[in-house]
Amino acid sequence: MRGRQGTARSTARPSGRGRHPAVGRLCLVAALGLGPVLPAQQALAVVEDSAPAYAFAADAQRVEGAPSTADAVELEPGRTYRSTLPAAGRVYYRLELDDTATAYASATAVPPPGRTVSVADGVKVTVEDADGRSCDVDTANFGAPGSPRPVAAWAMREISPRRSLCAEAGTYYMTVERAAPDARDASPDPWEMELTTVSEPALETAGPTRAPDAWNSATPAPVQGQAQRRPGGAGFAQATPLGEGVWRDDIRPGQSLFYQVPVDWGRQLHATAELGSSGTDASGYVASALDLDLYNPVRGHVEDLGIGYDGGQKAKALKPLPPVAYENRHASGRQVTAMRFAGAYYLVAHLSAEVAEKFGDGPVPLTLRVRQSGEVRDGPGYAGRAVPSDVFTVAGGGGGTADAGEGGADGDTLYRVLAAGGIGTGSALVVGLGLWTVVARRRAAV
Repeated sequence: MRGRQGTARSTARPSGRGRHPAVGRLCLVAALGLGPVLPAQQALAVVEDSAPAYAFAADAQRVEGAPSTADAVELEPGRTYRSTLPAAGRVYYRLELDDTATAYASATAVPPPGRTVSVADGVKVTVEDADGRSCDVDTANFGAPGSPRPVAAWAMREISPRRSLCAEAGTYYMTVERAAPDARDASPDPWEMELTTVSEPALETAGPTRAPDAWNSATPAPVQGQAQRRPGGAGFAQATPLGEGVWRDDIRPGQSLFYQVPVDWGRQLHATAELGSSGTDASGYVASALDLDLYNPVRGHVEDLGIGYDGGQKAKALKPLPPVAYENRHASGRQVTAMRFAGAYYLVAHLSAEVAEKFGDGPVPLTLRVRQSGEVRDGPGYAGRAVPSDVFTVAGGGGGTADAGEGGADGDTLYRVLAAGGIGTGSALVVGLGLWTVVARRRAAV
C-alpha cells in the first residue's frame, strides 16, 4: 500500500504485491553432499545468498539521521546521500528552503535480502515545518505477501496558490521512519537508505491553476516486434535507459531491475510487462510474482502493476496515465499529480523470491513494451534553474528553463531521439549503449 497525505488530503493504493522471502542457507549443504535438500529449500537458499545488492549512487555522501531536529544534518538540493534507517523510531534531516521554490525529498529504503518483511511495513517520509506541522506525507509498503526489495517514498514542500501552509522561507525537516516496525514478520534489522532532494523553481508567469479537463485514457496496443536485449540496472543511479520499443532481460527471484524512460512535456507513457514461460516442468502459482513500479523524475511513485505467475507467459499493462504537464499537479488523483514534470521516469521490476519455491531459482524471461504518444510541447517557463539543473529536462538543458542550453550535445541528442520515438534497432543500440552509460552516470552525479 502507498499512502499520501497533505494538509487536507489523503490517498492510498491497495496492498496486493509482495512475496515471501527466501529462508535458510542450505545450498552449501547440498553442494558438499552433507545431506538431502528439498528442491524448494535449495532454491530459497540460493535466492537468499545470491540476490543482487542495490546499487547506491557512487557519489552518495554518507550522513547520519538524527533522533532530534536539534541535531539534524542539512541535505542540499541536487545531491544524493546514503544513510541508515533504524528498526524503530524516526530520523530527521534538515532542509533550508526559500519562499519561491518547491522542494521534493525522497527516501529509497533497502531492506537486507534474505530477511522477512511485513506486508504492512515499508518506509514513510514526511516534510515538516519548524513548528512540527506536516507539509506532506507519503508511505510505501511492501504489500502482500511481503518480499524484501527497494521501495521509495517522497514528500514535498509545495509552493502553490492552492496551499498557504509551509509557504514561508526557513528551516524544514525531512523525517524518515518505518511504516510498521511492530507488524508481524517485520524485519528487526536496520535498513540502508538512499536520499535525494530536488528544488523546482517558480514560473516566470502564473500558469493554469486547474488540471486538464480531459486526456486520452485509452490503452493503446502494445508495441510489437523483436525484443532487443537490455539488461536492467541495480538501482536508480544505474537505471538502464529505454526508448520506445520492445526490451528483454532475465530476472531472478528476489531481484529488482531498474530502467529509465525519458518522457518530454506533452508525451504520454505506456508500458506493458510480460513474464515468459519458465521452461520447467514445475507447477504451482504465485499470486504476486512480478511487481512493476513507475516512479517520476524525483522518485515519486506514480503507478504499479502486479502479475500472477503459473509458469506460463503472463502480461499486464500499466493503467493509462495522462500526458506530462505542469498543471497535472492541480489534480486530485495521486497518479495524475505525479505526472507533473518532464524528465527520466523509472520502471522498477521486482520478481518475488517465492517464485523460486515453485519454479526454481533460475531466471525468468522479462519483456517490457514501452510506447509513447502525444506531441512534444514547450515546458512551463521556469523563472530559474532546477537543482539538479537537468532533472526536469529531456535534452539540451531545456524543458522550459529560463537559461536553457547548458546540457551537453553528446548524450542529450540521443536522449531526445529516444524520448521522441525510440530507436528500435539493434545496430543503434550497439552504437549508443556506451554513450548512454556515460550520460546516465553523469546525470546521477549532478
